[in-house]
Amino acid sequence: MSESENPVLTDVVDGVGIMTLNRPDKFNCISSGLMDGMSAAIEAFDNDQGVRVILLNAKGKTFCTGADLDEVMAARKSRDTLKAYIGRIHGVFRRLETSPLPVVVAINGLALAGGIEMMMACDVAFAAESARIGDQHAQYGLIPGGGGTQRLPRLVGLRRALDLMYTNRWLDAAEAERWGLVNYVVADEALAEASLDYCRNLAGKSRAGLTAMKHLSRQGLEISPSDGLTLEEDAVADGLMGGDVEEGLAAFQARREPNFV
Repeated sequence: MSESENPVLTDVVDGVGIMTLNRPDKFNCISSGLMDGMSAAIEAFDNDQGVRVILLNAKGKTFCTGADLDEVMAARKSRDTLKAYIGRIHGVFRRLETSPLPVVVAINGLALAGGIEMMMACDVAFAAESARIGDQHAQYGLIPGGGGTQRLPRLVGLRRALDLMYTNRWLDAAEAERWGLVNYVVADEALAEASLDYCRNLAGKSRAGLTAMKHLSRQGLEISPSDGLTLEEDAVADGLMGGDVEEGLAAFQARREPNFV
């Protein structure tokens, strides 16, 4: 099968579900096929109890430079068609956000427009030193359509978010790290191994525990602090009754590494 026929590659390594964007000849632009591939991969990893964490990366020299313009132009035939097209992208990015698994993204090259929107839907971000991250929509009279107007202000604050969207400038990896858009900046040649090692570390932890942390943290952003604390109380009480906690406490008392199954 050629790369064009398989826009998303998947693999499982040491409990890490690896999802690789595979349209390098198209700068890994977001197409219907790529959306289908990502959605299928996320579902498969979510349902595989042997997978503890998802790693999203990209083949070639660029992470993702946004939507496939041929498909955008085709969708402009009616407002309903456009709404369905935008909703499809929203749905896949939301699946990254709501997956019960931690989702780690590794950024190489450019992450622009839909590319930055995709990375913002992930939980933890690595970037190569040479990576450049930005939003291109204003340059062409467009509006971010993959959640950028909502996720970017929550991640970096309103003023920085508007500045980035208004000016369509590119951040280098170091500035993106200072802004909180990425967690770790590593040498270009170390990106693949550093991000995979990080995921291997998470894969050794309790899947139930990581799932609860992600759910509580993300849900807490959408409700009041008081309601969030109540949600946490219930989740912790449920978690403390679970088998992973029993194994974790036994490992602590025995001074050994826990074995979460």
